[in-house]
Amino acid sequence: MVQLLLDRTFAALADPTRREILVRLTRGPASITELAEPFGITLTGVKKHVQVLEDARLVTTEKVGRTRRCRLGPERLEDAMRWIQMYRQQWERRLDGLEAYLEQRRKDTEA
Repeated sequence: MVQLLLDRTFAALADPTRREILVRLTRGPASITELAEPFGITLTGVKKHVQVLEDARLVTTEKVGRTRRCRLGPERLEDAMRWIQMYRQQWERRLDGLEAYLEQRRKDTEA
C-alpha cells in the first residue's frame, strides 16, 4: 500500500501544473474555478489534475453547494520525504566518491 501511494505521489508531482496547484493550496482552500484561473485551462482539465492529486492523497475535495472546494490532503508529501531521506545518504556517498575520483584525475593530468 505504501509503495503504491508513493508511486502515485511521485507521478502526481511529475506535472508542473499539479505542483503549482499544491503551491496555491498552501495558502488555503480553493475552488476548482479559482485553481483554474492562472493556468488558462478548462475546468475539466483542472478537475483531472485535482483527481490525480486526490488519488495520491495530496489533496482532498469537498462539495459545497455547486462548488468543489480543494485543500491540502493528509499526506502532505511525508511519504515522499521519508523515501528521499532514506536514499539521500547513499547518493551523498556516491557523489563524494565521484568528487574524489575527479579530483584524482585532475591531479593525474596536471602531473
